[in-house]
Amino acid sequence: MDAYTENPRTNVLSIVSLVTSILGLAVVPIILGHISLAQIRRTGEQGRVMAIIGLVLGYLTLLGYLVFIGILVAVFVGRGMSGS
Repeated sequence: MDAYTENPRTNVLSIVSLVTSILGLAVVPIILGHISLAQIRRTGEQGRVMAIIGLVLGYLTLLGYLVFIGILVAVFVGRGMSGS
């Protein structure tokens, strides 16, 4: 007879970090990803990979937003300097 072994739970914040990063949010998945990694380290829960993917996607999304804003600023400053 097999002994009953309980599967570790999946950290909820790692799931939320992954979902919010897929939705295109940037800051929320970064914060939640770091918090969930600390919780996983402390409690031994599952979800480390999801938290890391949420962090990577969150940082890439943030980088994309910053590049986009930089391009917009450069375009508007360039138009303002040309006097049109």
